[in-house]
Amino acid sequence: MLEAGKKAPDFSLPDSEGNIVKLGDLKGKRVVLYFYPKDDTPGCTVEACGFRDMEGDFEKRGAVILGISPDNSASHAAFTSKYKLPFMLLADEGAAVAKKYGAWGEKHFMGRKFEGILRTTFIIGKTGKIEKVFQKVKPEGHNSEVLGWLEEK
Repeated sequence: MLEAGKKAPDFSLPDSEGNIVKLGDLKGKRVVLYFYPKDDTPGCTVEACGFRDMEGDFEKRGAVILGISPDNSASHAAFTSKYKLPFMLLADEGAAVAKKYGAWGEKHFMGRKFEGILRTTFIIGKTGKIEKVFQKVKPEGHNSEVLGWLEEK
């Protein structure tokens, strides 16, 4: 897992429309980068809609929200449209970026062990360094938790 103070690994991933988004192109802006397991599932919908509902507050603090999951661009497009998400969702098929960030690992669910996304949020500063890491994120209220941290800075 990456820690605060480390340089955020750069990436280039397609958004819901297939446009390539590069982290390096957002230098000079604060980025809220959240990793989530799957589009249109209960917890992921709560988390995404929470960020949606407070997107204007994040924007006022100069923060850009990016969601990343292993879903493809078409899945992201449907999820974005269904819930009117105003921020970009990026397709990390194969989870290469999640692995770079340490947001991929062993999970346990209903007695099974498997590899998957570890729900994690990174705040990346204007210079490209990680300012804060939220691990083992609970979807409900996470938007307020992140915004509260930004307000203190």
